[in-house]
Order: sequence, then structure tokens, then C-alpha cells
Amino acid sequence: MIVTKPNHIAGRKEEKMPKASKEQRAKVYRDHNVQLLLSKFLSGELNKLEPVYDTKFGYTYPIVEKIVGDAKSANEFLAQLFEVGVLERELFDKFVPCLHCSSANVSVHYCCPYCKSFRIGKSSLIEHVACGYIDAEERFQKKGKLVCPKCSKTLTKLDVDYVKAGAWCICDECGKSFDIPIVSHFCRDCHRDFTFEEALYKNVYSYSLSEDVMQEAALSWTLIAPIKEFLERGGFKVESPGFLKGKSGTSHMFDVTAFRGGKDRNVTVIDLATATGSVVPEQTVIAMFAKVYDIAPNRACLVAIPKMSRDGKRLAKLYKIRLIEAKNYKEAIKGLKTSIKK
Repeated sequence: MIVTKPNHIAGRKEEKMPKASKEQRAKVYRDHNVQLLLSKFLSGELNKLEPVYDTKFGYTYPIVEKIVGDAKSANEFLAQLFEVGVLERELFDKFVPCLHCSSANVSVHYCCPYCKSFRIGKSSLIEHVACGYIDAEERFQKKGKLVCPKCSKTLTKLDVDYVKAGAWCICDECGKSFDIPIVSHFCRDCHRDFTFEEALYKNVYSYSLSEDVMQEAALSWTLIAPIKEFLERGGFKVESPGFLKGKSGTSHMFDVTAFRGGKDRNVTVIDLATATGSVVPEQTVIAMFAKVYDIAPNRACLVAIPKMSRDGKRLAKLYKIRLIEAKNYKEAIKGLKTSIKK
């Protein structure tokens, strides 16, 4: 098996995929398997999802396999979540699977460029600085010391008396010498060889939750779930996320939509916004108003965590959006109770 040494300190972040819209990600969040994986990140069970090496299958993700069923499905599942921007990925390692049977139990052979045999011996070349003599290190060995075969001087200090001058190989099959071998691969499972030119050099990634999704998903787990429960206890039919078609024919997404009533449906729409700084910016109010204007629900509520900017408050009042400032779900539900009663 050939595996490069992982460089976890200097790993390169993959280029981020084009950002999916909140609506596109919302559809992904409905998948129960996605919910199970995200819950592991949000609960702190996972900070970074790293692959585990298996001699037969290469790198696998056992945690994900338990959710989706098998190694192939796990890789496809993670790739899809990366493509829609739910997960970020970082190059963890590379490996060479067998070209013939796909086994990861592959060894590397350094071969003679003349006869292609892997029966070669490798040694270091040493140069005696004083006299310039260069030869294999074995030729300098004498009773546990390094002694120059040409001038018989003892060499004690590296980079003063002598320097390493590279590597040297001798083929045990044909007897020829060379400095650079050719690379071949040997599968320990099916016992077949394949060349470096034929080999597949596959990327393996570690995955983490993107910052945008961390905020969205955290809202779903810590706020939306108890809000949904509260509304359902009040007799509402609740959807999260909810989609409503406006007068323009455009479908708009809200974090929560709630319906109650018979012939004339009483419609409540709720969006949640969290502050990246100390306050939620007024742009969230403007964005919600554009949707509300097209939908014309009975009630529009915006939950700002922890609080809304001054301009945002002014706009919410102007646009008749019921603003609820809350530090946690209890304050949010208390504010919703008041807003719904009005």
C-alpha cells in the first residue's frame, strides 16, 4: 500500500463550491440522513470528520456509513453535501488503489530502469570534501568508522569532512547502476502489477460544517424545533422550512409557516436572523418585507437574535413586521405568544 504522509498542519482548503441558496440548502436539510449527520456536528460529537484507513477499501468514513449504509454511498453523500455548500472539505491524504481489483492493499516497487526488476539495492553516496572522492557509503565503512578509500583519512563531521551526495542504486538482476529508479505498483490482493503512468492517484478529504450552515442548522435545532412545537400545541399546522407562492407566481421560503382556521386560512410566517456582530442588520427586515409584500400573510414575525439594529426596528414598524428580539428560544416563544394574540 502506498500512502503519502498526511500533512494535517499545512493541509490546503479546497476551493469552495459556488454557494447554494438558502432555499436549496433548506431542501437538503429535510433529508433525515442529513439531519443525523448535522446533529453530530451541532452536538459537539464531531468537529471535523476525518477518514479512517482500511487496507482493503482504502479510506472510509465509518460514522457516515452507519447513517447511509456503505462506503460508496458515504462518499457520494459527502460529495453532494460539499457541492451544495453544507460541508467544507480539506485535502487529508492521497492513495493509490489497485488498477485491476480496486484494493487499497498496494505496495510501491522501485525498479531498475534497464531490466525493470525490483530486486535493487539502494545506498547513499558520500563525497570526501578534501580529496573529492565519491562512492557508496558502504565503501567508506571500516570498523565502525567512515574512512576514505582513496586517501585513507577518517571522516568524522558531516558537512565538514564529508557531504551526502545523493542516492545510488545497483540492480541485483542485471548488475547495472543508476541514481533514479522507475516506480511500479504491486497489489497484494490480486498479485498484479501496474505502472506509475497507469495508476490512479485519488484524493481523500476531511470534512467540516461550513460557517453559514452552522448558523442555519443551529437555529433549526435550538430555536425552530421549540417554536414549531409551541405553534402546533396552539392548533397551527406548521411547516419548517415553509414555501408559499406569492401574487407574482414566485415561491418564497420562510423558516416557519403556520396555518390555522377553516375557510379563511390564518397564515403566519416567521423568519429567524442571528447577528454576526452585536446586532442584526436592517437588511434582514428588507429581505423579509419583499417576500411578505408578495405573499400578504395574516401575520409576519421576525425573530432577531439577540437584537435588531435601530434602523431595522424602524423599518419593521414601517413594514408592519412584528419584531421579536430574543436571546434564547424561551424569549422567542414569549414574544411569539404576544404577537399571535394581537
